[in-house]
Amino acid sequence: MLDTLMSDTFLSNLNNTLFGVYPYVAIMVMLVGSWIRFDREPYTWKADSSQMLSNKGFRVASNLFHVGVIFILMGHFVGLLTPEWLYHHVISSADKQMVAMVSGGFFGILCLIGLLMLIKRRLTDPRVRASSKFSDIFILLMLLVQLVLGLITIVISMDHLDGSVMIMLGNWAQNIVTFQSAAAAAAIEPVHVIYKLHVFVGLSMIFVFPFTRLVHIISVPVWYFGRRYQVVRER
Repeated sequence: MLDTLMSDTFLSNLNNTLFGVYPYVAIMVMLVGSWIRFDREPYTWKADSSQMLSNKGFRVASNLFHVGVIFILMGHFVGLLTPEWLYHHVISSADKQMVAMVSGGFFGILCLIGLLMLIKRRLTDPRVRASSKFSDIFILLMLLVQLVLGLITIVISMDHLDGSVMIMLGNWAQNIVTFQSAAAAAAIEPVHVIYKLHVFVGLSMIFVFPFTRLVHIISVPVWYFGRRYQVVRER
């Protein structure tokens, strides 16, 4: 009985640490690390596109991946941060979950196809492989793990179509952004371990964000509109 109690206490503390504290650590590292990188190493703040090294299959792979990931991120943002009382004016929790499963599955498969093509190109094309850094390959593999976990959650969601897990995950995200860490950890504690792994890997991607090419996500060329015109002389 004592061993069971100690085990339950350990798991509860681990849950509180991973889903009540770690989100703020990851976000802080992302914000501070991105600011330091942009300030000290501005010329590394780029997507490091390898298209010029090898264009074969790149356009299709990149478009599939980016279209898929953009819609997935938008769906997660709206789905997790929209309060239950608000979307119930339009759709029920069960219907919202079904929409998330269908749209997430479609765009997730698109994204997976594009990502696998990009990984194959990154690892097998000699010129692209030679120019790749460790962080380039690492983040692609991390994206693959996260995407596969996300697709697995769709399968698991088939066992509970009442929308209850969607509500718990939404409560977790909303409590995080309102700085209620204890409530956030309590909200996510009952969900399946696959959901927790999906959330943890997502938080870890936020943690490593400043150290990878992912920084180009938040790059907006605002200075382009205020730059001086380039003078091109005719012969």
